[in-house]
Amino acid sequence: MSNPDQIQRILFDNLDIRGVVVGIEETYQDILALHEYPMAIRQALGEMLAAVSLLSTTLKFEGRLLLQAQGSGRVRALMAEINQNRECRAIARYEGEVDDSANIIDLIGDAGHLVITVEPESGQRYQGIVPLEKDTLSDCLTDYFLQSEQLPTQIHLAADDQRAAGFLLQVMPAVGTKENDWEHISHIGATLKSEELLELDNETLLYRLFHEENCRLFDPDPVVFKCDCSRKRSANALQFMTQEELSEMIAEQGVIEVGCQFCNAHYRFDETDIKAMFSDSAHVPKSDQVH
Repeated sequence: MSNPDQIQRILFDNLDIRGVVVGIEETYQDILALHEYPMAIRQALGEMLAAVSLLSTTLKFEGRLLLQAQGSGRVRALMAEINQNRECRAIARYEGEVDDSANIIDLIGDAGHLVITVEPESGQRYQGIVPLEKDTLSDCLTDYFLQSEQLPTQIHLAADDQRAAGFLLQVMPAVGTKENDWEHISHIGATLKSEELLELDNETLLYRLFHEENCRLFDPDPVVFKCDCSRKRSANALQFMTQEELSEMIAEQGVIEVGCQFCNAHYRFDETDIKAMFSDSAHVPKSDQVH
């Protein structure tokens, strides 16, 4: 397949066009192992992970990039996110039976849309909304770049139950390129098949497509699964409630347990923790974390 668990950029020496290829395998399996998703949702999440990995290369930031698909179908939401360290995670929310042959557009249903959110560690949060009006996720994202960013772009996404991969071609921002150059390169890129994207290594894939062009691969960046949930973040979430409300919950339940839907970690807080949370030092003692 495209080299597993890494992002690799493609440079065209004589053209103002960039490329990116991403392959996700062990990372993909680590995420899927946490939930018993139906086949169609597994593949949809694979495409989402490949997509958010590709999108992250179009930005220079420190923070998180989130891609969410929402609608009125059996699958209420799909979400994948990645940070500047190429640490990613993903989750799906769905109800009832799901047809194994359904694609991501079928799963999300009518009035579906994509939400692209950039959350920098410092600076302003950005959010873009993309209607799911095309037949595939890749076509919807291609339209987003063309209409919202005015950047001619081509995106390919593929996933099965074992691996996911993505491929992007794009005119470089603020540079532009000759129309004939883009037509030529994008025409070649359009011949890429999903099977090739999943099965060929990056060197072979690049030669298969662009052996007549002057292009080369950059050194790869690894992609890994890592959930950034923590006891501190869970405590911060609890503090949207008052100390009295939390104490009442503990009186009824004995303990408050906050679970992470991404990785299934659980963080427990007792009365001592709640008192410490609202003290001047706001220090939260370490209690049990349960996976």
